[in-house]
Formats: sequence, C-alpha cells, structure tokens
Amino acid sequence: MSHYPATGQWTTCRVCGRHVHARQWGTWRQCPYCQAWQRLTAKQRIDQLVDADSFEPLPVVARSQNQLAFPGYATKLAQATEKTGLTEAVVAGWATIQTWPVMLIVMDSHFMMGTLNTTVSRRIMAALKQARQRQVPVIMVTASGGARMQEGIYALVGMNLILAEMARLAAVPVPVISVLTDPTMGGVSASFAFKADVVLAEAGAKIGFAGPRVIQQTMPVDLPADFQSAASLYENGAVDAVIARPELRDQLGDILASYRFQGVSTHG
Repeated sequence: MSHYPATGQWTTCRVCGRHVHARQWGTWRQCPYCQAWQRLTAKQRIDQLVDADSFEPLPVVARSQNQLAFPGYATKLAQATEKTGLTEAVVAGWATIQTWPVMLIVMDSHFMMGTLNTTVSRRIMAALKQARQRQVPVIMVTASGGARMQEGIYALVGMNLILAEMARLAAVPVPVISVLTDPTMGGVSASFAFKADVVLAEAGAKIGFAGPRVIQQTMPVDLPADFQSAASLYENGAVDAVIARPELRDQLGDILASYRFQGVSTHG
C-alpha cells in the first residue's frame, strides 16, 4: 500500500505565488491567502452558473486548421486539446438559470489563452444565430487574451463577423448579457465583449486592450494601481456592475427575470 500523496493536488496562486491545496480553493476557487479568484475552466464556469443538469451543448461546428501553415500551430492545438479536453476555446449550449432559458457561451482561457480564431468565431456565431431563431436570451462569458496570432487576418475578421451576428440578434430583439471575466483583453474586449444590453464584470477581473507594459512602452505615463481592473471600469462607467463570483448566478437570474423571456422551445 502506497503512502505517497496523490499527485496534482497542489497549484500555485498566480497572484501571490503561494502553493494552495485543491481543497483549499473551495467551491468558488478563491485563494485562501490573498483572496484572488482562480481562472475557471469552461466546465467549472458552467457548473457554477446553470441549474443542475440543464446544460445541453450545441453540436460542434468547424474544426481549427493551420490555414497559414504557421510553424508549430498544429502541435499547440493538439496540446491544448489534451490539456483541456476541449476542441477549441469556447463552449456553447442551451441551459436554464433559475429556470430561465438561456443560450450560454463560455470562453476558456486554458485553451491557448482563450484566443479568438476562425473556429471560435464560427461557434459563437452559430450560438447567436440559434438564440435569435428561438428568441432566447444570450449570456456570453468572456475570458480571452485577444485574437489568435497564428491565424492572422482570419482571426481578426471574426471580430466583425460576430458583431454582425449580434446586430441581427438586436433586431429581434433578444437581450444579451455579457460577463467579463479574467482576462478579457485584446480583440475580444475591442469588439463584442462590451456589445451587450447588460455588461457585468466579475470582481478581480483584468479587462482592457493592450497590457500595461505595452502601453507604458508606447506612452511613457504612470498608470494607476487599479488600471484595467473591474472596479476601475465600473467607476468610469464602462460596465454596469461588478459582481463577486458567489453572487453571479443570482444576479444573472434576477436580470433574466426582469426581461421575462421564455423564448421558443430549446429542444428539437
């Protein structure tokens, strides 16, 4: 009988650098030493937000390809899939939150930093289109470093394609709720992340376009300590509210109840 401890039980907090045991993170994945929130996988986020057993993923559309023959890209895709169990950096599907039907779109920063590419764009567009057809509210949870450099202009085009689909959705109209989590940066923040009827930011999230180091190298200015923080964006009117993770599900339920959208059947 082995007395060695189980492997994979300890992780390092990315903020304070302390080693934290799996049990110490707790239900909401918060560091017990510095109270920083751990970045969630798409599955963890979905489990925290939706009613039990209500999530029905959409069929997978499109597969990522190395269209530009970028060196090492195919290997990185394979490694990301092995690491996360996902085929791309977004998961979308039907669900209910406090019995209200929604189309839930969740980006996963663990898959190549949640970067936006051709496939991610197509999957988001497909989810938005189905929400429009069935007139069901959309909740988009962003977690991304921006556009994926390995796909160049193809990744950047996705920003406008998603915005075009959201414009069609707005004409129905169907409410869209955006939840900005850590990190929401680059092309995602510059395009569809803020294009919603309600924009929420999770407490502790870093949200912006270029990082502070790039900004300081371009414009020699002193940036405030809370630069690009969720709290700073709220103080400057860029988001509607900053919500702590344990309260996010209830807040989303209240917002959905205020719209009272039942939509068309999400089956068949």
